Amino acid sequence: MRTGLRLRSNHPLPELAQTLKDPLAMLLDAAESQLVLVDYQTRLMPAIFEGPLAAANALRLAQLAKLMGVPVWGTEQNPSKLGENPADIKALCQRTLSKMQFSGVEEGLGEWLRPPDKPVAGNARSLPKHLQKSVAPTERNMIVIAGCEAHVCLMQTALDLLEDEFDVWVVTDACSSRTERNRDAAFDRLAGAGAELVTTEMVAFEWLRTAEHPDFKAAHALIK
Repeated sequence: MRTGLRLRSNHPLPELAQTLKDPLAMLLDAAESQLVLVDYQTRLMPAIFEGPLAAANALRLAQLAKLMGVPVWGTEQNPSKLGENPADIKALCQRTLSKMQFSGVEEGLGEWLRPPDKPVAGNARSLPKHLQKSVAPTERNMIVIAGCEAHVCLMQTALDLLEDEFDVWVVTDACSSRTERNRDAAFDRLAGAGAELVTTEMVAFEWLRTAEHPDFKAAHALIK
């Protein structure tokens, strides 16, 4: 069950805030990113429109993330019925969340992506409370997400992440549904809610930023 409280924006004009973003924040940064791969399950994927392409791009994303030090998380919807994610994808995930809710956020994914501050330890506890400092983990607020079905588990998870004030980037060529219409309807709704729509290659080259990046050759080999 979900234990964290959902954060809600108090900004009176979210559309204005979006337009006033720092231009540099419009590009993905590997140091600020996390990758979430939603429900590429063995008994689901045969029914998915262009399923092999979506799964292949999910694997590429996970390989790119591992190459560049980006944390990778997975989810599986009712795995006793739909099976697990493919072994090659699952092996690249730090953890995989088994869920029954369609949104992974409802079952604790948000706490994985934004863990609570670590409590102070040792002699610091003897200090007055106003002098005690908790240790905050490094925040990675850019969530790159892809999965199936796009209009159900992927969309509901992404919308909840947006509501929790994460920046959400949906990798369109690694997402799909049983029908093309449902997939495209999900993209329309997500874009309208504030998610950025990207492709696998866009993610790769934004994480790299330059052909002089030490991982450029290895990353390029994964996507060419």
